Amino acid sequence: MVPKVAMIGGGSWATAIVKMLSDNRTAKELYWWMRNTEAITHIQTYKHNPNYLSAVEVKLPDANISDDIKMIVRAADYIILNVPAAFLKESLQELTAEDLAGKVIVSAIKGIVPDENQIIGEFMQEKYQVPAENILVISGPCHAEEVALEKLSYLTIASLDMEKATAFSSLLNTRYIKTNVSDDIFGTEYAAVLKNIYAVASGICHGLGYGDNFQAVLISNAIREINRFVNAVHPISRDIMESAYLGDLLVTAYSQFSRNRTFGNMIGKGYTVKSAQLEMNMVAEGYYAASCMHVINKKYKVDMPISRAVYAVLYEKHSPQIEMRLLTEQLN
Repeated sequence: MVPKVAMIGGGSWATAIVKMLSDNRTAKELYWWMRNTEAITHIQTYKHNPNYLSAVEVKLPDANISDDIKMIVRAADYIILNVPAAFLKESLQELTAEDLAGKVIVSAIKGIVPDENQIIGEFMQEKYQVPAENILVISGPCHAEEVALEKLSYLTIASLDMEKATAFSSLLNTRYIKTNVSDDIFGTEYAAVLKNIYAVASGICHGLGYGDNFQAVLISNAIREINRFVNAVHPISRDIMESAYLGDLLVTAYSQFSRNRTFGNMIGKGYTVKSAQLEMNMVAEGYYAASCMHVINKKYKVDMPISRAVYAVLYEKHSPQIEMRLLTEQLN
């Protein structure tokens, strides 16, 4: 049977994954939901997303892109969630548990649902009764901009059901995309959330004038923080040096394409949070993640000085200069 895959979201990462799916030679049916009707009309006419990765051609039949989320979900077997975590509830508000019954839910969101303070898999299980074995997680390291340029990139697909992970990964492989599979859905999803916070920290330090030597120390401490936290939440055997963990952290902390690093850099240079968000015109997941992780870690009490410092700067309005200087005394 030909797999039917639906994308929920219209941003750069959603556009990049649609490109992967359309470039992959496996027979499939593609569907795409976004709320922006002008963008839908543009894509139908010109095969490009006018707002994100506008140089990317997406091969999609006209009838398969719509702002009717119920219709799109009804048609598909795989539902890829790819909107900012802060807007997930709003995006799915028309759907019920019955609409998602029997569907495989694929999270490409690297964030936490605010208020609930849950990773996407946990939220979908609780709110929509999606069985854990029907949840997949896509993790990097992989920037949408490099997918647009067809530069070699790697993805990890995580699931408790390795057969489902393998089947879905086969839909993404192209000459420029290689995939791995993992059974660590909690570790990969939390690591993807945390690396955005550390990319914000990296950006703040860059904006303050810290150099490459300090950045190396910062990120080596960051991967240890990730390891401590995911081991506290889900203590299984995992290699934190694999690309889904360390690789994703490195590319997000160092890349010119990283919106979280860019956001942090602006904070380090003296922008307010609101002014940085307005100028970027894109969502930096690390901003929301810093608050959510602060709440979540009250339960686990993991030593996370970098995450705590970012929270203090963004939400308690502490001076970036003072907070980062204090942080330097806690790293090794």
